[in-house]
Amino acid sequence: MFTVYAISSIKRNYIYVGLTNNLEKRLIRHNKGYKPTTKPYAPFQLIYSEITETRIEARAKEKYWKSGIGKEKLRSLRDSK
Repeated sequence: MFTVYAISSIKRNYIYVGLTNNLEKRLIRHNKGYKPTTKPYAPFQLIYSEITETRIEARAKEKYWKSGIGKEKLRSLRDSK
């Protein structure tokens, strides 16, 4: 099982999309600044997650959420909260 997730920086206008097999652990790593890509934007809040059966399926969904239309939908989700 894999989880596709999107997190939003609390302090800056930044959304990160990724995939993992342990969402709780990954969120802790992002918020503690262990991931170089997201370190300058911490702390984060989870705005979207979706469980998939295979890594291939998760990767396809991750690519969608990283696309222009996907990012736009994530911004709408974030801004509606």
